[in-house]
Amino acid sequence: MYQSSIRSLPLIARGKVRDIYAVGEDKLLLVTSDRLSAYDVILPTPIPHKGEILVGLANFWFEKLKHIVPNQLTGIDPESVVAPDERDQVRGRAIVVNKYKVLPIEAVVRGYLEGSGWAEYQQSQSVCGVKLPPGLQRASKLPEPIFTPATKAEAGEHDENINFATCEKIIGTARAHEVRDIAIKLYTTAAEFALSKDIIIADTKFEFGVDAEGKLHVIDEVLTPDSSRFWPLHTYKVGSSPESFDKQYIRNWLDSIHFNRKPPAPEVPADIAQRTSDKYREALTRLTSA
Repeated sequence: MYQSSIRSLPLIARGKVRDIYAVGEDKLLLVTSDRLSAYDVILPTPIPHKGEILVGLANFWFEKLKHIVPNQLTGIDPESVVAPDERDQVRGRAIVVNKYKVLPIEAVVRGYLEGSGWAEYQQSQSVCGVKLPPGLQRASKLPEPIFTPATKAEAGEHDENINFATCEKIIGTARAHEVRDIAIKLYTTAAEFALSKDIIIADTKFEFGVDAEGKLHVIDEVLTPDSSRFWPLHTYKVGSSPESFDKQYIRNWLDSIHFNRKPPAPEVPADIAQRTSDKYREALTRLTSA
């Protein structure tokens, strides 16, 4: 499903991946489509079953990590808030959540050096103002996980890495420290569990919202292949870009055709789209298997 078309609820917005509808005054229906955004550009080709995989994995993590920070989930069945003929659009790919005030930052935690962090380290031996030891290589494990926030971009725009001082200015000093500490704890707890399933979580990003009493909640999605780098433990080696169970596979394909990282994005060949789906599915299967 590339785009939902629910008419029984007011449409609030379409994000890069999610379509957001109002459920009364204080709740939202988040429908996770099969759209994929790479380099902050939405690809025109859906990735088969991607929405269902993301929701299944995010719900798994919401449950596993709820002792660290409350989340947005209400427990309401998405099929109960839409018209009968719209239930197939939400089945297995939607959640009903509480509506919170969203903090305007991405809470990124890195345990390994890859992506924009690796690029920045090569220039400055730091990432988002966090100084790192000399001599690290691509995909090196960091001495300890680091918090490297970013601004939230509109569709078609690029998230921008910021330092912690800028994060403090945006959301306030106390809140910035709270977000940093909780994000790192979420990451380290999840990363330790994932290692038991032979998966390295190299980095991830969280989003947070605040309720009417000012209490922090983790929102949107958590620890999915859309928001994280998942690497197979047994093929990981320092010095090169590791094999992955995430959108890096499709980024690599885009790089191979010299995509300029600006809209419009090219159509994705069917075999590339299916292989991306398979990688997402394997992350879900590995992490949630008994």
